[in-house]
Amino acid sequence: MTARATHRVVVGEAEAGQRLDRCLAAGIEGLSRVRIQDLIRQGCVSSGGRTLGEASGRVKLGAVIDVTVPAAEWAEPAAEEIRLAVVYEDEALIVIDKPAGLVVHPAPGHATGTLVNALLAHCRESLSGIGGVRRPGIVHRLDKDTSGLLVVAKTDKAHHGLALQFASHGADGRLERRYRAFAWGEFGRQSGTIDAALGRSPTNRVKVAVVRDGRRAVTHWQVTARFGAEAAARTPRALISELQLALETGRTHQIRVHLAHSGHPIVGDPVYGTGFRASARQLGPRSQALLTGLGRQALHAAVLGFEHPVTGRPLRFESALPPDLMALRDALGEEHGAAS
Repeated sequence: MTARATHRVVVGEAEAGQRLDRCLAAGIEGLSRVRIQDLIRQGCVSSGGRTLGEASGRVKLGAVIDVTVPAAEWAEPAAEEIRLAVVYEDEALIVIDKPAGLVVHPAPGHATGTLVNALLAHCRESLSGIGGVRRPGIVHRLDKDTSGLLVVAKTDKAHHGLALQFASHGADGRLERRYRAFAWGEFGRQSGTIDAALGRSPTNRVKVAVVRDGRRAVTHWQVTARFGAEAAARTPRALISELQLALETGRTHQIRVHLAHSGHPIVGDPVYGTGFRASARQLGPRSQALLTGLGRQALHAAVLGFEHPVTGRPLRFESALPPDLMALRDALGEEHGAAS
């Protein structure tokens, strides 16, 4: 195990005005610009006690920048026999219906028991080597406690083709990603768009936040059901709204942060959805019990469509709500009624 290393760069006249990632890559031997960008995303770069979260930010003359490189805890993940819900598989790729609680790839604190460990056992030698030893074949990811559909490349050609589609975020019409979620409160409209740039929170490097100079992030939402709305009221207000969401971009925690920013965090979200205890107490006893036992954000990747990177054939997969979210939906409907 390699010990954690800390590097310090003092910005001189020659570096002043450069991009942060370019300045650090030139000033720290042995760290590539790509690696520097990854460390910035992880919140490992700071100056004067403030986390620097944007690789494209410009550095100022005399700034003292610290870069902490986390210790490497393992050389490569080991294959583990973990049962997978395989939706589709061929020689080029595999589509998984990921359960909540399964981490996608190894990271500090999750060296084993991940999707990558399971794929190494399932696919054996056929898994793509692109993405590094800790993320072989991974072209996109879902949060640990988000359930639903995820595609993994088994060959380098497939990895490249899928990566291009995800990089375009569906702008070329080939990629489709739709989610289902339960969010707190009444939206007031049936559909809308949240267009708000995202970046690392300046106060908590573990969290993502809406920031002025962040990366463009766009989420489209549509209300599909409303629970707890009083039909007789002059202005009916739902306790919980069920949503269908489509991503125009794919940023870390995008849906969760966008909904929280709009005042309607995802039900059960332990990071961005706190502060709704009063609303939870208005739920019926069965709904309250299921919410308490949920243990995760009520977010599910329900639709995944893409063009096969080898054959060019369009593929589209759908995943029904998992049992925990279906039980919550049923209880909300029985105790509070459902309105469209």
